[in-house]
Amino acid sequence: MKTRKRTTLQLYWTKKYVLTLISGLLILSVFSLWWMEKTALEYRLSLLKYLADETSDRAIKENGQIVVGPILSEIVEEREKILQLNKQPIIYIVDPDGSIIYTMPQLYIDEENSKLPGAIMNNEELIQKVKISENKVFVVKSPITFEGETKGWVVIAQEEGALKEVNQDHGLLAFLIGGLLLLGTGVIYFLSRKISRPIQDVANAAVQVREGNYEIHFKEEEEIREEEIYELVESFKEMTNRLKLMEKLRAELLAGVTHDLKTPVTSISGLIQAVRDDVVTGEQSKEFLDISLKETQRLQVMIEDLLDYNALSAGAFKIRLEKENLNTFIQEIAYRWHVTQEDQDFTLDVQVPDESIFGEIDSLRMQQIIINLLNNAKHSLDGNGTIVICLYEMEDSRIGIDVKDSGRGIPQHEQQYVFEPFYRGENKKLKVRGLGLGLPFSKMLAKAQKGDLLLKESDEKGTIFTITVEKSAQV
Repeated sequence: MKTRKRTTLQLYWTKKYVLTLISGLLILSVFSLWWMEKTALEYRLSLLKYLADETSDRAIKENGQIVVGPILSEIVEEREKILQLNKQPIIYIVDPDGSIIYTMPQLYIDEENSKLPGAIMNNEELIQKVKISENKVFVVKSPITFEGETKGWVVIAQEEGALKEVNQDHGLLAFLIGGLLLLGTGVIYFLSRKISRPIQDVANAAVQVREGNYEIHFKEEEEIREEEIYELVESFKEMTNRLKLMEKLRAELLAGVTHDLKTPVTSISGLIQAVRDDVVTGEQSKEFLDISLKETQRLQVMIEDLLDYNALSAGAFKIRLEKENLNTFIQEIAYRWHVTQEDQDFTLDVQVPDESIFGEIDSLRMQQIIINLLNNAKHSLDGNGTIVICLYEMEDSRIGIDVKDSGRGIPQHEQQYVFEPFYRGENKKLKVRGLGLGLPFSKMLAKAQKGDLLLKESDEKGTIFTITVEKSAQV
């Protein structure tokens, strides 16, 4: 398949807009020429009518005789200058029957052409358009009258093309159209360059990202005022930062998973070796075996987390939604979790409405989400504190489950990353061992149940996570 040659965004749209501008200016020029010719024709015909009327008044003496002479010629020539015509019109002075008495300029008249056509003389219209020898000619008539009697006619003939000529205006129009074309091209080039530059920067940055370079720096020459372009640039910056974070997390994952998996294996190996070699005996050997069993269980939990996360990511995780009484469901989970906690210094408060709320959930997976949130809440307490589970109906006919704690909160700069796989905050890294899959996995489980898991708020007074699920009609 042949690949079409590509061009730059700036050049492409500059060509498009300039061609559009040229097309518009051509249409405007044609319309302007038509309008100028139409206006010039109407103006000159009115002047020819005035000239014909004035000539008819000058061509009659007091005794009623038609006369022509040098004075009349001078007057006509003076009036013709006003018309600004390149070609002089022909003025006929004829008798009532149309026989030519005099012409200006003087023409040789033979006997066959000594009389104007009846189509002109018999037409009642004083301004008419006729066709003579393939030429379109405008004819203007004015009667020569004396004491109410028509003694003759003044007939002025001029070709249509000469009346429409607007040579001086043509030059002005060409200058204006040319100026607009140059100005428009300059403005289009400037605007296309202004719009395409940040997009070109993003395209160049995308090439660098594709090659594995995430250290991208955009030129901050001036503030971007276009909302769409600003969103594009800022979104790309955010995407690049997230890719850098993911690269960092991937490196930390390899180191963290290796460490977290190696540590219990090393402990188990050392403890069992000590028992086998009789380094410890009796009750102490039993204690070593108990520790080995706990480390094995913790190792098993981490491996299961990885397997579950990968299975859900690959879509190989089955969710079975059923109608569930969430009031009873939450109270039972909270009770079972609370009684299994070795440290009971904190307070657990479960708040459910008096009227039962039913939701469409997978009870096993929802239990995983809530227990994970409760474990995180307890880790954030650092001893005494309060954990609250609150069930309520939301405005959009959905159900909300808030898990609140009065702990230290999540730092502001870490809040946007809490649902990123393998991400663990600095405080959590030092105190809680794990892979950083708890919250991402819980969010995926919530979405699989047509709901969501959100960080509602977090500050130095505590943190609130919200689970949303679909509401089900009561049985």
